Amino acid sequence: MKKETVSEKKSIGILKALNKLVPVIIKAAPVFVGVTTFVSIMHGISWGIETMMQQKFFDAATLLVSGESTSSRVLVALLMLGGANVLCQVLNGIGNFLPDVMGQKITGALSVSIHKKMAKLSPVIFEDTDKLDDINKAEQGKNNAVWFVFIFVTIFTFYLPYFLFMGWYLFSLKPILATSIILAFIPTAAVQIIRTKVFAKLEDKSAPIRREYDYFESCMVSREYFKETRLLGGFSYFKKLYLDALDTLQKLRFQATMKTNLIELTMRMLGVAGYFGIMLMLFDALMKQEITVGAFAAVFNSIGLLYSIMEEVVCRHIGSMAQSMGSVQNYLNFLDLEERTGTIDEAPTWGDITLENVSFSYPKSEKQAVKNATFTLKKGETLAIVGENGSGKSTLIRLISGLYLPSEGRVLMNGVDTKDLAPKALFNDTSAVFQKYQRYQMTLEDNITVSDTEKDYDEAILDSISEKAGTDKNSTSFADGYKTMLSREFDGVDLSGGEWQRVAIARGFFRDHDLIILDEPTAAIDPYEETRIYNRFAEISKDKSAIIVTHRLGSVKLADRIIVMKDGEVSQIGTHDELIVLEGEYKRLYEAQEQWYKEDVVAS
Repeated sequence: MKKETVSEKKSIGILKALNKLVPVIIKAAPVFVGVTTFVSIMHGISWGIETMMQQKFFDAATLLVSGESTSSRVLVALLMLGGANVLCQVLNGIGNFLPDVMGQKITGALSVSIHKKMAKLSPVIFEDTDKLDDINKAEQGKNNAVWFVFIFVTIFTFYLPYFLFMGWYLFSLKPILATSIILAFIPTAAVQIIRTKVFAKLEDKSAPIRREYDYFESCMVSREYFKETRLLGGFSYFKKLYLDALDTLQKLRFQATMKTNLIELTMRMLGVAGYFGIMLMLFDALMKQEITVGAFAAVFNSIGLLYSIMEEVVCRHIGSMAQSMGSVQNYLNFLDLEERTGTIDEAPTWGDITLENVSFSYPKSEKQAVKNATFTLKKGETLAIVGENGSGKSTLIRLISGLYLPSEGRVLMNGVDTKDLAPKALFNDTSAVFQKYQRYQMTLEDNITVSDTEKDYDEAILDSISEKAGTDKNSTSFADGYKTMLSREFDGVDLSGGEWQRVAIARGFFRDHDLIILDEPTAAIDPYEETRIYNRFAEISKDKSAIIVTHRLGSVKLADRIIVMKDGEVSQIGTHDELIVLEGEYKRLYEAQEQWYKEDVVAS
């Protein structure tokens, strides 16, 4: 069955989005959210109160001119107006400051939610380009989600109280004035509904292109790529690809912006007409003595502010929400992706691992990377998996370890299906060293112990593990021993490929395990050193299950059995002595490589 991607999911409405986001934000900063809400409500009401104070001041001044009032009453009205204005400015400053303080903390909380979600997804997600786009969209949406909620809360705690207060005030003067404000609001709001749909489509189109130009940029400037890119003259090529992707993104955004801005211009013209209509009605009410001169002056003085605030909330804030809604939907849809779960939280007692007619296909591929694999890795057995590149070796071990779940068949760990095991239970007693190991920019000690952060250890344990992996803390490469920083970016040192590989092997050995997998971890190490490491590996793997994946056959004799892969199928199974006398794939590969390791075999 085809798996659902973010782009294929139904759109999430604003209310549903807020229902999911608001609890996360409140939990991240409850005190800040409470204070901000209170300040925002008081701020909105204060602007309305200032308008009323203006009316009282103008009315008092008018009565003073006609001799119907005293200067003391005018002074009191002026002080009240001044106090209302000061209150507005103080609350405005506090209201602008608090969201900036909250933003970073809440953004961090949403980042954690993404990482927690990714930890619960099946690792095969990283083989699916659609899912990689979904992750990119989620990261973009996370950044917009915080301000999306802030804006919405501000609308309901600042702008809404202000509009309600002003609506009541205008209605008390003349009902039609309040009605006209609502009518003037409709065209501007309609623009933002259109903007929401346009920019949601833009985000779906932009995500894969954005991921491309991020990659092209890394090819030009990242430490991983720049040496080869510069040496082979590929910089200009990647620069062109980067600029082309950037140009495509800019064109997409320009088209969306032009479309919405033209519609917005038309609606704004209608809004201007509504503004002048209100001014005419206000003047007519004054001439008919339906309102006082003070009321006319206060409304006349505030109507511009009212319209500017209305335009701010609709065009700026709701417009911003409209533009970000698409990415926020992507963030929320990503959080709704199906997780890899299991009903069994406790790891099974370690025993045999059995594959029953296991087949696996990568996302968007009709070809089976592994076909109908059936065999058993017995408890305490060392199994070697060999074969040419592309034969399915690495895919097979991902299925054995439970990292991937089979498309067909099942993998049983001591009789328990890996589909039924929760990830924590699944990987609890497993360690591995992969060909594409990680080079953590941390100390040598951290690089080794990161594989089991809850394990108690001392330097003697580190020495033992390092010695087995061929890493020497006293070598010139490690000036500060285990405290040597393995990163030039952090004033440390860099290692050769072989040295890094030994560190990665030490990392795998350090983790307590019942099953350990070596997936071609010695590619950058010479055959003599490889044989030494594998012999040490055989020693520490006694009474434990172990898998060695390699394209070099000189060291597989230490395995209890050998599985030979060819075109995704298990071609042969047996010991070295059994397979070498048979006409088949193993003998062909062994004889083709014999000249590489003949001397090594003698030496060992």
